[in-house]
Amino acid sequence: MDRNPVLIVAASGRALAASARRGGYLPLVADFFVDQDTLAVAAATRRLASGLACGMVADEVIEALEGLARARDPIGVVCGAGFEDRTELVVEIARRWPLIGNAPAVIARVKDPVELEALCSACGIAHPEISLTRPQDPDGWLRKRRGGAGGHHVSADLAVEPGAETYFQRRVRGTSVSAAVLASGNRARVLGLSAQWTAPSAQQPFRYGGAVTPALLSPGLTATLHAIVHRVAAAVPLVGLNSIDFLLADETVWLLEINPRPGATFDIFEPAEGSLFALHVNACRGMLPAPAPRRTGAAACATVYAAHDVPCVPRLTWPDWASDRPHAGTAVKADEPLCTVMALGASAEAARTLVAARSDAILVAFREKAA
Repeated sequence: MDRNPVLIVAASGRALAASARRGGYLPLVADFFVDQDTLAVAAATRRLASGLACGMVADEVIEALEGLARARDPIGVVCGAGFEDRTELVVEIARRWPLIGNAPAVIARVKDPVELEALCSACGIAHPEISLTRPQDPDGWLRKRRGGAGGHHVSADLAVEPGAETYFQRRVRGTSVSAAVLASGNRARVLGLSAQWTAPSAQQPFRYGGAVTPALLSPGLTATLHAIVHRVAAAVPLVGLNSIDFLLADETVWLLEINPRPGATFDIFEPAEGSLFALHVNACRGMLPAPAPRRTGAAACATVYAAHDVPCVPRLTWPDWASDRPHAGTAVKADEPLCTVMALGASAEAARTLVAARSDAILVAFREKAA
């Protein structure tokens, strides 16, 4: 019998799987890509053919997890990105295996715009005004989708006919900061704060681009963000790894979103020793580290998107700072992720500058191979 087999299902399971290996677990991964480096760390994989555009399909996910779990007796399942608007599917998963993460009811609560607005109001936290109907004056409003993630679903174009899952949020301008939070049912540790940026495209002007930690904030503002996190944790029984996104505008801290699962900044908060995945499992079991693990220096990560359709990914000698590497021969559509790049630096500015240069280098390598 394998030691500590664990199921991982996410849009991309590579970061979770790599950290699980470091933490002594045997990762069994179902995701949309099964990239080269996911294959390298996972004990077994299943590719979900539905893909990013369609999202998680219940029958496909359950079939993949059942295939991975067969004869292995996994300790449970960790759901990463891709389930924010699929709480019914999380319920189905939890009926079959222990859920190592937030309960479906918690996910549904924090991803519901009305519930989140009420939570912020009750906790005395600023949150942009929302509307479930299209505002008569569209100026200063954004259109969003319930359960959306990664900024792909956000648009300033309110002329599009709203769907059943559409809501509208008053636009707030400011500096984007995210808190990586380890929670254990009304208790929390802030693992760190990251500054984030977008990688806009014509169709997705608010698409997630990358993040760098530490976020360079004053001690007072840092203390305010920590206090808000603890207020949220006291009000909502979050468990495991979560992220809370803020906008900092003048003297106001706006809470934009709670992501009740391991987030896009997972890589930059992985401790030099130990495993963020193991911390997630322990937190879900009621154990929080004291104090939270710290990293020295700065770290940045960025998603590199295809500038145009790539009918056939070329054979590349991938640098060790690039992850989520697609297999040679894979087709990647314009604006879909090509890979993730990482950079370390003595300062946040140095790490962000280096990660931007490495992102450009990946795009140049693809252009040269295509020439």
